Order: sequence, then structure tokens, then C-alpha cells
Amino acid sequence: MKKPMRKRMTIMLAIVGFVFAAIIGYQMFVASMMKQFLSSNAQPPATVTAMQVTEQEWQPQLSAVGSLRAVQGVEISAEIAGIVKKVHFKSGEVVKKGDLLLELNSAEELAQLESLRASRKLAEINFKRDQRQFKVHAISKAQLDASEAELTSKRAQQAQQQAIIDKKRILAPFAGRLGVSTLNPGQYLNPADKIVSLQNIRALYVDFNMPQKHVEKLKQGQNINILLQQSGADPVAGKITTINNIVDQSTRNVRVEGLIDNADGILLPGMFVNVKIETGSPEKLLTLPQTAISFNAYGSTLFVAREVEAAADTEEKALPVAQQLFVKTGDKRGDQVAILDGLKPGELVVTSGQMKLKNGTPLIINNEVLPANDAAPKPQEQ
Repeated sequence: MKKPMRKRMTIMLAIVGFVFAAIIGYQMFVASMMKQFLSSNAQPPATVTAMQVTEQEWQPQLSAVGSLRAVQGVEISAEIAGIVKKVHFKSGEVVKKGDLLLELNSAEELAQLESLRASRKLAEINFKRDQRQFKVHAISKAQLDASEAELTSKRAQQAQQQAIIDKKRILAPFAGRLGVSTLNPGQYLNPADKIVSLQNIRALYVDFNMPQKHVEKLKQGQNINILLQQSGADPVAGKITTINNIVDQSTRNVRVEGLIDNADGILLPGMFVNVKIETGSPEKLLTLPQTAISFNAYGSTLFVAREVEAAADTEEKALPVAQQLFVKTGDKRGDQVAILDGLKPGELVVTSGQMKLKNGTPLIINNEVLPANDAAPKPQEQ
């Protein structure tokens, strides 16, 4: 009885051992196949551009958008009504102070002036006669005083009439350039009707606003640079002339006025310009093209290329892989942005093509076409 029992026990243990061996073999087979599957489904490489981040010397500066205003500027208009007799200027002409611009018809006023001039002369004759008679006591002092008052009144009436005539001769109040005018002889002008714009643009004011936190960095006489928006022209130098003595309560900004030279007449009143004000000493900062940075709700990120070791069974050099980093950005200048934290000098940063990347993506770096990376770009005509 014992031998058959021992035999059955041996057979049962053999069967159990075989089952365990089969299970272990199956698990090893599944792991091997999974490894092959994963290796065959690795992330495909992505083609990107990349550059090594380096330090550049940046001059700290404040930026603002300003508006140009003429040092002297006025819309010339008629003070009294009248019909245009003659136009003495052309649109766009440069005039001097006191140049005659326009004449209104003053024939009626001139006739009235002649009448008043005659009355004044008669009053002068009467006054001189009364003076002689008063000396010989032929008239009273009251009559001499009345004669003098009459002469004064006639002179005032003549001066008043002359002033009316003068108002019909419109002169340039200062030297400058005229704007566009559509006036023609025979046209009727009402008081305050616009005749032409006169602007002295040899020098221009630039008005701009600065946040109150920057007021301590500003001072009168400080240098500023003016650049036209969407223009490749060279900057125009100027100086701060006035810093307002009150902060706007609605915006918490301070109005600043600068003065720039415009002897060449390129700039015009009313233009919008970019104002740059240098502050402090130059400092070295890590800079990258703005295209390298991705901005999202969690912060600013970029991808760097990390070298990896090649597999032991291959002689080919392994491709670098992408690694995402969070960085702290600073000022932007042209196509560039300053990196304040999160990156070290010399790291290889992906500058374009990062939208298709994630951590571990193999990278093929092709720098045949690079993104713009100019701190002071100029518009180019296509």
C-alpha cells in the first residue's frame, strides 16, 4: 500500500512542478514580448532648432508709448467774419513770423477808418484852437477839457477801427510749416473757422506716462531715445524736460514730457512713438529667442536637449532627448527674452518645434532655418 501511495505522490509533485515551470516560462515569454513591443513603439524623433544659451550685456531700460506734440502749434482761424480777398500762402509752405497769410475784404472798414481819421483831425484842430484861446482867457477850463475829451474819443474810435482792419489781415504768429488748406478767394469765413494748421516742428515734445513705481528712476535732463512704431529708422535722441508733480489717481501713472530735436522734419506732431529710457548700469543676462518659451497657466517653460548614453549593443550615437524645464523670464527686448532663473549658461535649448515635444522625445537638431533672435529688429520689406 505504501508504494502505490508514494508513486502517486511523486506523480502529483511532478505535475505541480511542471505547472509552475509552465507559468514561469509563460511570464518570461510575456515580458520578452512586451519588451520587444515597447522597443518597437518608441517615440519617433522630432526635428527642431536649438541653440546654446549665452550671457549678453543688457542695458536696463524703461519703455513707454508716447505721442509727439509741437513745441509751438496752432490752428489758425479767423477772429472776425469776412469774405476771403486773397490767400498769400500755399499748403505745406514754410513761413516766418509775421508773414501775411490771408486777407479778408475790408473795403467798408477802410472807408469807415477814413471817416474816423477825418473826425480825429478835426478834433485835433479844435483842441489846439481851444488851447490858444484858453491861454488868453477867451474860453473856460471846462470847454478846454471837453475839447480834449472829444479828441481822445476820436483817437480811440480810429484805433478801434484800425484794429478791426488788422484782424482782417491774418499773419503767422511764429515761424513754422503750414498744413493743408482748402480756402479760396471769395469764400465766406465765420469767426473761429479754421484756416490752416501752423506747426513749429524743428523741435517736438513727446508726452508719455510712467507707472509710479518708476518715478524714482526718472529725473529732468535724463536722456531718452525715440523710435517710430513699425519703422526701421534710427532712434532720435532727446531729454526729459518735465515730470508732472501729481500722480493720476485712476491709472497711478505719472505724465512725463521730453524734448527732441527734429531739424530734419521727419517726425510730425500726433505720431505715436516708442520711448526708451536707460537706467542704471549694464548687466549680464541669459537671453533666448522668445520662440523658445511656452507660456501657460503654470508658468513659463522650455525644452532643453539632454545627451543620453547609447545602448551597449549598438555603435550608433544616441540622439539627445527633450527635457522640459520651468524658467523665470524677465524683460523682453526685440526678439529676445531674458531668463532670470531655471537655466544655466551653455545649456542647449530648443528654439522652435517644441509644440510636438514631451519629456524623452529624441531630437534631431537642424539649424538651417533659425528663428529671429535680434535685440533691436528692424522691419524688412518683402
